[in-house]
Amino acid sequence: MAERRGVLARGLTGWAFAGPATLLVVGLSIFPTVWAFLISRTRWNGIAIPRPLGWANYRLMAEDPELWDSVRHTFVLTALFVPSSILGGMTVAIALSQQVRLIKFYRTCIFVPFVASSAATGILASYVFNPQFGTANELLRRIGLPPQQFLEDPRQVLVVICLIALWGQIGFTAVVYLARLQDRPKDLIEAAMVDGAGRFRILWHIIVPELRPVTVFMVVWQTITALQLFDLVYTTTRGGPLSSSTTIVYYVFELAFQTRRYGYGSAVAYGLFAVTMVLTVGTILYSRRSKVEAF
Repeated sequence: MAERRGVLARGLTGWAFAGPATLLVVGLSIFPTVWAFLISRTRWNGIAIPRPLGWANYRLMAEDPELWDSVRHTFVLTALFVPSSILGGMTVAIALSQQVRLIKFYRTCIFVPFVASSAATGILASYVFNPQFGTANELLRRIGLPPQQFLEDPRQVLVVICLIALWGQIGFTAVVYLARLQDRPKDLIEAAMVDGAGRFRILWHIIVPELRPVTVFMVVWQTITALQLFDLVYTTTRGGPLSSSTTIVYYVFELAFQTRRYGYGSAVAYGLFAVTMVLTVGTILYSRRSKVEAF
């Protein structure tokens, strides 16, 4: 009896500490999620009484050309960002895994852009890539290349936004890869060196395969990051020029907070959630079938 009371007391003590945080998580995530789903089945401007529409908002998504333009922009940005961030982060991590002087300083420097505010990064980048007085065009002039429009050119804007996003994300990717590289099989590498394997063969046949679980995880993480990109678009282009940088999340923002179409905006947000969930679950199932222990 006394032992049962002790277990009950420990349980109550644990819930006393975890309970407030649990309620906060439920209140700030689960409740808004359910409420947004209910709103997605209505027509509501935030003021009048919501008008039930059933699944009409979801059917409207298939006929919305602006939505499909934002999907195309998001797909292009994701296709540019995900491979670049993974290859760049892996390269930086391998370089930072070497034993050189001031290596801790270099590792700190590469991680600083990730902890900086994305909004601040976007504002700074808008000055760097300004066509009139930006630093980027000044560098191009000094090396004899013509100036570019960058964020004001519909053909260049997604590439520039991708570069800005890489500036902040490569540090995170590099740190994750670097953590894995600290546990690389040193005995296997030494045996390969004794057998005469060069650095490239060791990298390609030993180190890169050891990084596969991290790579699968980073593909999922960076894909979600690209699909949810909003702050850089908001602080640099506001979806322009000519809506050429409007991503799905920014389109949801326009629907909800500029045109006040909360119902349709919530439906688009749930469509993005469904796509993200399918991609994530598909990647996890693939990693488990291929016996890559990423999750």
